[in-house]
Amino acid sequence: MIVLASKSASRRAMLEAAGVAFEAQAADLDERALEARMDGAAPADIALALAEAKALAIAEPSRPVLGSDSLVVVDARRFDKPASRDEAAAHLAFFSGRTMHLHSAASIARGGEVVWRHASVARLQVRELSSEFIESYLDAEWPEVGHSVGVFRIEARGPQLFEHIEGDQFTVLGMPLLSVLGALRDLGELRR
Repeated sequence: MIVLASKSASRRAMLEAAGVAFEAQAADLDERALEARMDGAAPADIALALAEAKALAIAEPSRPVLGSDSLVVVDARRFDKPASRDEAAAHLAFFSGRTMHLHSAASIARGGEVVWRHASVARLQVRELSSEFIESYLDAEWPEVGHSVGVFRIEARGPQLFEHIEGDQFTVLGMPLLSVLGALRDLGELRR
């Protein structure tokens, strides 16, 4: 059994659906401080650093610890989870008609050392969003989408935001699951 260094419902659901036995523990980590120290770094590098920090934040001597993180970049501007509904509306208004780059990363640590890491990116073309649509969307989806850097749940009403999506569905959900499963097989945690 592995440890998932996250309380993310989406990441838990992916592992459960894939039949991976895990225990979820939230990583005690100041993500904003780590991001601030990496100012100017590439988005994939920041996502990987956050995933690694989460995996290393759980003190587990023998079981593998899986850390994962996602971040969104639109027009070279990085976005965090919205702190309020008003901020969510502002994010969506900014995303309107632009391409969202969703970077998802995962890392596995064992015995306090990172033994595997991977990052992937999905490109999501946001359609033109009217202010009326944004308000009705948030009426239906808030506060759940407040837990998402892209202000959407692809498994709910999120698809209404997009014209098209390029990339792995699991990356869009917040973790490059296929690569994670391959790493867990290589580490002997899943059957080949």
